[in-house]
Amino acid sequence: EEELRVAALEQVRGVPTVTKDGKKINLYANIGNPGNLPQVLANDAEGIGLFRSEFLYLESSDYPTEDQQFEAYKQAAEALDGKTVVIRTLDIGADKKVDYFQLDPEENPAMGMRAIRICLTRVDLFKTQLRALLRASAYGKIAIMFPMIISVWEVQRCKEILNEVRQELDEKGIAYDKDMEIGIMVETPAAAVMSEELAKEVDFFSIGSNDLTQYTLAIDRQQTQLDAFFDPHHPAVLKLIQMTIENGHKAGIWVGICGELGADLTLTETFLRMGVDELSVSPPSVLPLREKVRSLDLSK
Repeated sequence: EEELRVAALEQVRGVPTVTKDGKKINLYANIGNPGNLPQVLANDAEGIGLFRSEFLYLESSDYPTEDQQFEAYKQAAEALDGKTVVIRTLDIGADKKVDYFQLDPEENPAMGMRAIRICLTRVDLFKTQLRALLRASAYGKIAIMFPMIISVWEVQRCKEILNEVRQELDEKGIAYDKDMEIGIMVETPAAAVMSEELAKEVDFFSIGSNDLTQYTLAIDRQQTQLDAFFDPHHPAVLKLIQMTIENGHKAGIWVGICGELGADLTLTETFLRMGVDELSVSPPSVLPLREKVRSLDLSK
């Protein structure tokens, strides 16, 4: 049975991720570091929808330098050879603790100083990462994505800082992709509810379903005793996802899902009917998801 399953999945290697009635989906992979790149290529992903850049910080005993980051991002851009690589700016905090950041202990770190809040508080740290990302964008198709957004002003501030870094690189004559896409993670109810306004500021949305579920249901996703209550299929979560997709499309931007729900084959048809443009999943989930997409006929 296992051999037959593997053989069946091989049938969808190298073919488009498109439904029977012709709807095309971009099927990307999630990775944590450049060491995962061979898996992305071996599983025939069409791009990288989530490069979790915080692993460069988690695997280091001190802040990774601009050059160390640049090399990691450049490696991903070159390996994908012109395909999209969406890199999320650092998402430290909550369950991802790094001692040298010296963050104050918090009663509820999932609600505290994390992700973009650290970057907008420690601008020099943010600029180092943005410089590395911009420099690497000269070597492939990199897109930048900001996590844990809750308001329009945060996105505008991120873009201001990014423009300052661009000017610094221009003054030094350092090349970068001037058309690089900028997006945000939609993983808070606030971002989903404000998606109409946020869509005017960015080129794409990527829905982080894990945190979106946690914050919508007010259940800590690390709290295993509440598994019976933690329902990623909750209608409130699905309504927020649908709202985000609709508001993104109204503004003419693409919308993807990069949380665990993206690989949930019981929801694939639901997401496609909502109009999702991209699904980004762990590398081993790519071929099963492509097989599922190709089995669907949305005209029925």
